Amino acid sequence: MAAALLANTLYSLGFVLEKRALTSLPEVSIRQPARLLRLVLGSPLWIGGSLALAAGFAAQLVVYRTLPIAAAQGIFVSGLVLLVLLSARLLGEETSGRERYALGAILLALLMVVLSLREGSDTVSQDAPYQLILLVCVPSLAAGLWLYGSAERRTRNRHRRPTTGIEYGVAVGLLYGVSSLAIKGVSSHLTTHGIGGAVLDLLSSPYPYLLLFTGVFGLVMSQAALQRCRASLIVPVCTTVTSVFTAVLGTLSFGEALPDEPLRLALRVAGTALAVAVLLTMPKHDASPQPSPPAKELASP
Repeated sequence: MAAALLANTLYSLGFVLEKRALTSLPEVSIRQPARLLRLVLGSPLWIGGSLALAAGFAAQLVVYRTLPIAAAQGIFVSGLVLLVLLSARLLGEETSGRERYALGAILLALLMVVLSLREGSDTVSQDAPYQLILLVCVPSLAAGLWLYGSAERRTRNRHRRPTTGIEYGVAVGLLYGVSSLAIKGVSSHLTTHGIGGAVLDLLSSPYPYLLLFTGVFGLVMSQAALQRCRASLIVPVCTTVTSVFTAVLGTLSFGEALPDEPLRLALRVAGTALAVAVLLTMPKHDASPQPSPPAKELASP
């Protein structure tokens, strides 16, 4: 629980710092990934945010070794509350009444998932068949890339309504869902005994390569999306998709059993259902221009 809450704090702080850094940078695009990386790596504030995210990743490894996937995802969703508070304080992003109701539902979902936990009685699986992991992950990666490309094409329409970033959040959430399954797989290979054999075993699995792919593409895609949309909406959508994807497909792939007791099972399922409800109630368009300052234009040579 402590590691999960720490991961939440680090992830929320990291996203907010990256968003703040991106608002002062020239416009970035996934069609120019080298330029995007050059710009963000030149920003100390962005580097600070990325280090916070990396530390959150380390905390997440600890969580997956001690909690079932479904339970861990329910706790990770609680970070959305902190993210919205930080976004309002540091970015000046305001949330609507509808969005605040959604946050209340997230808190209720978190409470349900926490109440469904019982130490020593939940199964924490350590591995899954590689063929099954690839069968789940490869189509999900393709769907995420296609959806992001579709959202990019729509943003080039001059007459479009201001978007909240729902499509971007879903697309990046699918990539991070695959990354979350890969993190779970990597955590199963962590050991203090026979380190050399464990490393070779890990390299023969698909997990490090899935992490590399989702890390590179997720970085480029998320930074371009963060610069265009409000962090207080795009990150909650991304997190919700990631959590539901990991809780449902991760539990099935790694063979982790749900609680046997009817009450605990109902709490776990209801918490996941509320996370889906949050995603469905998010507005797709902003009613007013975004509060973030526009990205700077590059000076003509």
